[in-house]
Amino acid sequence: MKTIFSGIQPSGTITLGNYIGALKQFVELQNEYNCYFCIVDQHAITVPQDRLALRKNIRSLAALYIASGIDPEKATLFIQSEVPAHAQAGWMMQCVAYIGELERMTQFKDKSAGKEAIPAGLLTYPPLMAADILLYGTDLVPVGEDQKQHLELTRNLAERFNNKYNSIFTVPEVRIPKIGARVMSLQEPTKKMSKSDPNQKAFISMLDDPKQIVKKIKSAVTDSDGIVKFDKENKPGISNLLSIYSIFSGKTVEQLEQEYSDKGYGEFKADVADIIVNVVEPIQEKYRSLVDSKELDDILDHGAEKANKAAGKMLSKMENAMGLGRKRR
Repeated sequence: MKTIFSGIQPSGTITLGNYIGALKQFVELQNEYNCYFCIVDQHAITVPQDRLALRKNIRSLAALYIASGIDPEKATLFIQSEVPAHAQAGWMMQCVAYIGELERMTQFKDKSAGKEAIPAGLLTYPPLMAADILLYGTDLVPVGEDQKQHLELTRNLAERFNNKYNSIFTVPEVRIPKIGARVMSLQEPTKKMSKSDPNQKAFISMLDDPKQIVKKIKSAVTDSDGIVKFDKENKPGISNLLSIYSIFSGKTVEQLEQEYSDKGYGEFKADVADIIVNVVEPIQEKYRSLVDSKELDDILDHGAEKANKAAGKMLSKMENAMGLGRKRR
């Protein structure tokens, strides 16, 4: 069975875009693959974090993974910092990476722009991300389009390590969903929906109450021609809502265009809001029952145990390949 690895940063409550682009995929993939799903808290500290808020976000994200349908009997869910092999292998991959290729990473350029003091971790976290993936012999990594550059670097580092030391790593492939890989902002539909957007109307949090969701969809930016038609270039707002509606309803965009051919934006938006609420409400209910429970702790303890065992084996291979430690007699 092929292995999948993916991780999400606990830097705030995940959005509808994170759910569509990641968690919804994970639920489907766990039935076909050996899955490792990680809460990458060590990546979160590449920028300043409030200690208590980070702890809360880690637990909240773990509960949302399970509430969204991740089955701990099928998939391994764990917290990155509870598996020390990630940091150890991350350092080893830093020693394989080149400064030039790290400085060319788009996210580093964006997050460091205009800043006098830049944390070193902001530059060097892509090798840690590579270690996250490579530790589990990962075959496929499901990501959004914005992560393609990081996966290319991971592939390059794996090949470089294999060529220089020993061929121990599987070179992973990227898996991008055909629909929903990039859910857009509700207020600026030409840019990605983001939980860090200062405009609260721009994104739907997975913990927004139904009234908030309805209000945000009703205020979503569209256009003035009143025609429900998919056209990313000329109608980005309506195209974004059509994509979301299609994913949650199971209907094709073409079917939805036909269904709303003689209806206005008001009715269309109301139906989009309804279908989002129908998906999100049961997840929120399960989340509330889990987030402060011993059940969640037990799931994370078991996940960390499984991940430590698997990652430890690969770490030993890496250390042996690079000549670290003593040769046992």
